[in-house]
Amino acid sequence: MSDPVISLTNAFIFQTNDTLVLHDVNIDIHNAEFAYLIGKTGSGKSSLLKTLYGELPLREGTGHVASTDLKALNRKSIPLLRRKIGIVFQDFQLLSDRNVMDNLLFVLKATEWKDASKMEKRAKEVLDLVGLSTKDYKMPHELSGGEQQRIVIARALLNEPSVILADEPTGNLDPDVSDDIMKLLHDIADNGTSILMATHDYRIINKFPGSIYNCADNTITKKDRLI
Repeated sequence: MSDPVISLTNAFIFQTNDTLVLHDVNIDIHNAEFAYLIGKTGSGKSSLLKTLYGELPLREGTGHVASTDLKALNRKSIPLLRRKIGIVFQDFQLLSDRNVMDNLLFVLKATEWKDASKMEKRAKEVLDLVGLSTKDYKMPHELSGGEQQRIVIARALLNEPSVILADEPTGNLDPDVSDDIMKLLHDIADNGTSILMATHDYRIINKFPGSIYNCADNTITKKDRLI
């Protein structure tokens, strides 16, 4: 088996105010695996994800994401990590002053793509992957919540990441739209991109099975099933 795309060993996770939220965390997520991170609000799910994408430092233990050593991260190397991963937020975080295509081109420019024709080609490819190839001219406010989240997923796919970190990506969506997003994310995993998704929606987990990591009592344990 190949090396895990996400690996934490005896990791301690701190919030920005130096409060310890998780200790002795051990996680291995492999290529094309779909994994859920579950737990109550405030249990440490978001802090763990922020540590994995470099927003919070890993101070104790060892950790690697997409072959990047989290303990060795500094301000200059964080952008390099984020080119290897995709991030999907609950609140979309699309740029409201530009259309869908320009939102995607902004990310490509920020990750040092230079060729305008290749940038436009890649943006169109990811829009096609999420089923929104005809929405490239739309402004974010002209899209439904489900369409905005598909654009966010397209944005996360731009640099062909080995893993996508998704923080409550269906939290603001109704069940039918949530199911459409989950089908899309599972298709992405089936095509080789690992997914780690934080959620508290057990309906989704039962309908779309995956590995389960439970945040509780200030640590994380792997579960075979919800109950």
